[in-house]
Amino acid sequence: MSNIVEIKVPDIGDFDSVEVIEILVAVGDKIEAEQSLITVESDKASMEIPASVGGVVKALKVKLGDKVSQGSEILEVEVTGGAPKAAPAPAPEPAEPAAPAPAPVSAPAAPAPMASSAPDRTSPTAAFAEADMPLRNLPHASPSVRHFARELGVNLSQVTGSGPKNRIMADDVRAYVKQALSTGGTSPVGSTVPAGGGFSVLGWPKVDFTKFGEIESKPLSRIKKISGANLHRNWVMIPHVTNNDVADITELEALRQQLNVENKKSGAKVTMLAFLIKAVVAALKKYPEFNASLDGDNLVLKRYFHIGFAADTPNGLVVPVIRDADKKGVMELAAETSELAGLAREGKLSPSQMQGGCFSISSLGGIGGTDFTPIINAPEVAILGVSRSAMQPVWDGKGFQPRLMLPLSLSYDHRVIDGAAAARFNAYLAGLLADFRRIIL
Repeated sequence: MSNIVEIKVPDIGDFDSVEVIEILVAVGDKIEAEQSLITVESDKASMEIPASVGGVVKALKVKLGDKVSQGSEILEVEVTGGAPKAAPAPAPEPAEPAAPAPAPVSAPAAPAPMASSAPDRTSPTAAFAEADMPLRNLPHASPSVRHFARELGVNLSQVTGSGPKNRIMADDVRAYVKQALSTGGTSPVGSTVPAGGGFSVLGWPKVDFTKFGEIESKPLSRIKKISGANLHRNWVMIPHVTNNDVADITELEALRQQLNVENKKSGAKVTMLAFLIKAVVAALKKYPEFNASLDGDNLVLKRYFHIGFAADTPNGLVVPVIRDADKKGVMELAAETSELAGLAREGKLSPSQMQGGCFSISSLGGIGGTDFTPIINAPEVAILGVSRSAMQPVWDGKGFQPRLMLPLSLSYDHRVIDGAAAARFNAYLAGLLADFRRIIL
């Protein structure tokens, strides 16, 4: 003998109209009394709602995103044999006495319309968890930590909590991400294979764009295909942080213009990039961890100074490398960057001219912008982004003076470099550009 029992949301305290964030069972599942059925979350806490009786799930009455309160129907269970044994459990639910009357009428028809929600076992808290993973006994974490984990795509069941009673803290999620990145876990675009232990990448959306209007299909250039794959890997694998600062280059710009006037006959033109390379080399000597690469658990510190610079070409971005920049003067650096940029635009750079870089500079000064986040060129650990300089009023202690200010955006690998070191590097670099005489000190 069997009968249908409706399981409802019991007394959950002061919470009213809370969101269903997980459905832990499906139609056809055999459940036991006290087994978790759904997880609800308010702005203060998340909790699992247990079954008051055991049996076979016949119909689901909720779906992800629904708002429920005390007395809301969760599902229908077919109880066989052991119904009297589990009967006392529904007692705390005030709405339960009214349930027997409608239950026999709705039981036959309910499973059909609700069947479409049965496969929806996606758990936002578990962050794309595998379908065969048991979605119960949720990790102990606050709603804010669950939200943080969802944003990062972290499966909380893979994270070890360091808080009281193994509660997962935000720092535990950060530590897990850092460990996953250091072990090299990633998934290619379009893959759903878990990467790094708890990461997975959703499949790329397939859209028929012709349904919405006229289109033109244009293949990516060879350079963009290669650089795109590298940029994707670098962004996913390296925990980027960007430090923004400004440098007063009023006097340096005046010097640059003066040198160009003096060398007008020779045809050699000094660019701000040449000064930047010279200043970066000095900063790398003072802060050697920026002139390094990660090799497993070892940090490889380099004693040479090969500086790459991003060159814009009709086919895409390439990064020629100035070798032994520490042994060259500003005029030599200006001439070599000009020559390499010309070869890049003509597509004549050799592979050797784009290898061996220690640190890169990406300058958008000739185009515009105020700040941006340049992507680190692995296996380097930092890159300097330079935006357009602009005249700004700067307080000198007595009044505002017009000064030419250059924005500096330093992206760095947080596994190697901490925020304080990055701020010091950027401040030191800005100081060198403000008074270039410090280069000789």
